[in-house]
Amino acid sequence: MIKLDYSQHQCPYPVVETRKQIMANPGQPLTVLVGDRASRDNVSRLATKMGYQPVSTESGDGFLLTLTPNAKESNTTTQSNAIPETAATGKTVIYCGSDQMGSGDEQFGRVLMINFLTTLLEMEPLPDTVLFVNSGIALTTQGSAVLEALGTLESRGVDIASCGLCLDFYQKKDQLQVGRVTNMYEMVEVQCQAARVITP
Repeated sequence: MIKLDYSQHQCPYPVVETRKQIMANPGQPLTVLVGDRASRDNVSRLATKMGYQPVSTESGDGFLLTLTPNAKESNTTTQSNAIPETAATGKTVIYCGSDQMGSGDEQFGRVLMINFLTTLLEMEPLPDTVLFVNSGIALTTQGSAVLEALGTLESRGVDIASCGLCLDFYQKKDQLQVGRVTNMYEMVEVQCQAARVITP
């Protein structure tokens, strides 16, 4: 069994390196030691996507992930991930890199962003993913004026994802109210594979 220790690294490093190891050793079980919950969740999602069954146990101050390949899926899934997807999938991604829309008066920009996100509820089809980066994470955390709208979008199948590193920087990870935590690797991947990326 391949043993990996990324407990001293923050995301996206554990995700990127785990993916490399899975690609280099298709069908082989792995253990991955990570230092925080965000890394645990992100590596688990990657493993599931690549045809592995992740099992997490606490280990000291971190988490030990045991990744076991699914017998019927590991080879085909690993092979499909060996070549990056370059063709657009038809998906739409909304990228919120700020809690404001456009440039100019900051307060007015925040009003515009609130209007933009609430108006998304009226769109058909809905976007597939809404990413929140840098000060944009203020929109998914405690005190945001659009929590209800984002919660409705999530309940209708839209993936609401906030940058974990950004939540840490602004010390708001424990204030996340809607959606999930993501990492830079996944955010870049989602945008590269999308048919369109919209930045309000």
